[in-house]
Amino acid sequence: MTYNIGGRVMNKTVISVGKLKEKYLKQAIDEYSKRLTRYCKIDIIELPDEKTPDNASEKEELQIKDKEGQLILSKIKDNMFVVAMDLNAKQMTSEEFSKFIETQGVMGNSNITFVIGGSLGLSQAVIKRANYKVCFLK
Repeated sequence: MTYNIGGRVMNKTVISVGKLKEKYLKQAIDEYSKRLTRYCKIDIIELPDEKTPDNASEKEELQIKDKEGQLILSKIKDNMFVVAMDLNAKQMTSEEFSKFIETQGVMGNSNITFVIGGSLGLSQAVIKRANYKVCFLK
């Protein structure tokens, strides 16, 4: 059974930069993805991260974030409600975030995309495209 709000199936997409290397984390993601299929359709898109040279200058870091950002934006469709994970954003508890997601479904935002940047964070273009920004840890 999938979760319907107003007759619509909730679609969730996670776009992340970088690949998980730890087997136990991959297994946990697989398990939670399986559990979530009862409530929504979920897609996970892992994008390759750009190599960051040791002692990279601010300019080099900005170029890397911009390149990763272009790749992220290429995966975002116009009808997606985008939530960016951003350390400079409002901090939320799990309960607050759950309520936020529920509210978005009621408001008709059934295609929600969560964006997680690479080790340098998200580009300004991705932040600008986001409909909402959230931080879970600082």
